[in-house]
Amino acid sequence: MSEYGMRTVFEGDINAAEAAITHALKALGFGILTRIDVAATLKQKIDVERAPYVILGACNPTLANQALLLEPELGLMLPCNVIVYRDKEGRTIVSIIDPAAMVGMIDNPALSCLVNEARPLLQQALKAINQDLSGG
Repeated sequence: MSEYGMRTVFEGDINAAEAAITHALKALGFGILTRIDVAATLKQKIDVERAPYVILGACNPTLANQALLLEPELGLMLPCNVIVYRDKEGRTIVSIIDPAAMVGMIDNPALSCLVNEARPLLQQALKAINQDLSGG
């Protein structure tokens, strides 16, 4: 597990996990701006087979606007990436960038208030899908 992401692990279907995290984030004010099917892209571009791997670009417009007002260059790190993939053991992983790690490389203490707002929301989304996909 990375020190720059928050994640949860399932034995279930990758498509169900992607749908669940998309729904959970939407319920918390995030939208999915981009969806990159890495496995399909690599197959098409360089004929490499790999396990399913999707990158979702999640954005909370209110938080993004506040962040950009405080630090215009933060756009280099937006949207917040969410990855959904199948690991070597066949498990489905959903991982979200930790906003604290993301802004930790920026020398702007004013961003900590946004991290303190965004991080619990993203953790809540992971908890919600963990309950949904685990049948709890």
